[in-house]
Amino acid sequence: MLNHSDDAKPIYVQIAEWLETEIIHEHFQMDEKVFSQYQLAEMFTINPATAAKGLNILVDKGILYKKRGLGMFVTKNAKQVILVERKEQNFKKLVYELVLEAYRLSIEEEEIIKLVQEMNQEVKGGEKK
Repeated sequence: MLNHSDDAKPIYVQIAEWLETEIIHEHFQMDEKVFSQYQLAEMFTINPATAAKGLNILVDKGILYKKRGLGMFVTKNAKQVILVERKEQNFKKLVYELVLEAYRLSIEEEEIIKLVQEMNQEVKGGEKK
């Protein structure tokens, strides 16, 4: 479940990102309890303290909240918070890297747009609704 291509990222960051993705895909809804640090530790064969660190990242971002003695729960705006953050940080960075590489390869803007449109259709065609 954790991405082995992300081995450079600390495991607790990978745990946080995995939970964010689960929330985006609505596997966890607003006010729903998420996995405990011990469940995550068992699922991913990691130390519970590492799992707790991943959970705490999400608490700090306002994605999860703690109920004393009950666990961690998804906040009301969790999905929106994640989407905005990923768009601002990840997506813009990826687009910048794409445009920069296209510039280095002397690829015209029209060709980039055409390729993006083709990939978009491929992705949409591969989705199961």
